Amino acid sequence: MPSAMLSAVLEEEPDLYEAFPPHVDPTGITILTDSPPGKKAPLKTYEEVQPLLQQGRKRELKLLIRENSWPINSPVRASLWPALCRQHQHGKSMLDGFYWDMVTQVFGTVELPDKPIMLPPFVEATHCLGYHLTRKGRAVADRVVSVLGYACPDITYSPSLYPITAALLHFMPEEECYHCMASLVASKEKMFITQTKLLNEVTWKTVMQIAKKHASAAQHLSRLSGAIGPERIYADWQWWILAALPFPHLVRVLDCFFHEGIKVFYRVALAILILFNKHSTNQNSEWYAEATKSGVDHAIDKFCRNMPASPTKLLRTAFSIRALSSQYISRVFIKTEMTLKSKQVITGSRLVRSRSSDNLPTSQSQVNIQMMSHTLTIREGSHSPGPRALSMGVYPIQAIKSQILDQSELFTLWSWLPVRITMYQPVLLYTTEEHGCSLTTFYVRVEHHEPTLLMIKTCNNEVFGAYCSTRWFERNQKDERGNRQAYFGTGETFLFSLYPERAKYPWVGVTGPDGKGEDTRLSHGSELFMAADSKMITIGGGDGQAIWMDENIRFGKTDRCSTFNNPPLCPSGDFEIRVLEVYGFSGA
Repeated sequence: MPSAMLSAVLEEEPDLYEAFPPHVDPTGITILTDSPPGKKAPLKTYEEVQPLLQQGRKRELKLLIRENSWPINSPVRASLWPALCRQHQHGKSMLDGFYWDMVTQVFGTVELPDKPIMLPPFVEATHCLGYHLTRKGRAVADRVVSVLGYACPDITYSPSLYPITAALLHFMPEEECYHCMASLVASKEKMFITQTKLLNEVTWKTVMQIAKKHASAAQHLSRLSGAIGPERIYADWQWWILAALPFPHLVRVLDCFFHEGIKVFYRVALAILILFNKHSTNQNSEWYAEATKSGVDHAIDKFCRNMPASPTKLLRTAFSIRALSSQYISRVFIKTEMTLKSKQVITGSRLVRSRSSDNLPTSQSQVNIQMMSHTLTIREGSHSPGPRALSMGVYPIQAIKSQILDQSELFTLWSWLPVRITMYQPVLLYTTEEHGCSLTTFYVRVEHHEPTLLMIKTCNNEVFGAYCSTRWFERNQKDERGNRQAYFGTGETFLFSLYPERAKYPWVGVTGPDGKGEDTRLSHGSELFMAADSKMITIGGGDGQAIWMDENIRFGKTDRCSTFNNPPLCPSGDFEIRVLEVYGFSGA
């Protein structure tokens, strides 16, 4: 243990075994007390903290948590950590017994299995850190993470999820731990746990950017990194905290993290760099020698494991960093995310630049003509010239709380639907706002429903979409030769645009290629309604794709296609998805 840490008072508490749940082995846990008793004000109890939580006094609570260096065996965390996590839950709280119902559904029993539990693919095997959990405790952590993976299929890459689960289990029972993790994963206001490879990369590049605020530490690290380069160093930033810091330090960091979110990790990472810089600038120092001998990545890891600062000193260093507001961190994060996304678009083989505004209807007369057609219903292969009863769709759409369309736009869209469909109650099946950006989740929630209504709002506020007449599950069907179908769907499928233009684009088999009537001489390219696989979905084909979206439901492109004879549905052709909503129809 480094000399500076010896200044802390180490003491074994007689109730050490009673301070932790039975699935924790406390024999390796050391209690650090930052200063001799009597020097500071007494630590707050949970009963003193609770009113701040109940009254939503977040700033006061933030300062209180930062200032109270509860020892690792303090009973406060058994109540404090679940209460902090509950602040961030999205939607209704889970009912008692919900977790055990899920366990039974996944494993068939609530008994812990004898064999190892298969972990979800988003977990990194090298970073399944158990800290001081017993063998049974590790099995409990495995089960919590597995049930989370089952309940949240949109998580594709989340290496920090397992260690945070394991840390929570040191202070609470299994069911409470699951509820805490579910709240952190679903949090909307603050980020706690990244859930995709893209966002994981964004976080370490964000740390690299904000480290430049402290030029001396960043430049020192860059000089020491040599041939491997600083990017390799920053890529491990979260493991400085989750894997290398002594457990008492980590627990104090998590006290703040569960209230404030990932920005606490950013600050602590910078504090580690500042302290490492301070202890390794001198060429005669042991840490400079370590960096020169073993590489700076190994040196930082070893430095964290032998952290010369107490937990209080580490946090004080982290929270005294100036010009590092949440707003600034958010700006850097968003800019980094946008840069990475745009690089994906540029380098992605599937996304090519399409025509900017060819054939876009711009005259008001065209829009008026399209608006007049709202009162007609188009069925597959025939016209339905009778007037449309607008009242049919009014009542079902009152229940829709769309993040994309207002009531006027919904009314317009409902007037374009087949009459029989307007009789059914629309049901929100999938939204990126609630269910994340994953094609896997899209299929799980949508593929067995028929018909479905897809609505897209882009980052430029264009609004368009498609009425899809056939189940997305049809992508798995095979023809008589055993080959998977490329395209499926029927002529009832149509496209629409609601902003900046309002227009409906039905199948050319109804309107004819020139829009002047039914055409019985259709080419194969005019009957390409829907296509999908694990990497993309497409609506409309033939000489272009009317709507194409990638597997992350983040980027897409739109072009004219032969099936609907539509113009590109947004002026630029390429688009970035802000929100996607998919509706089904109850009873249809």
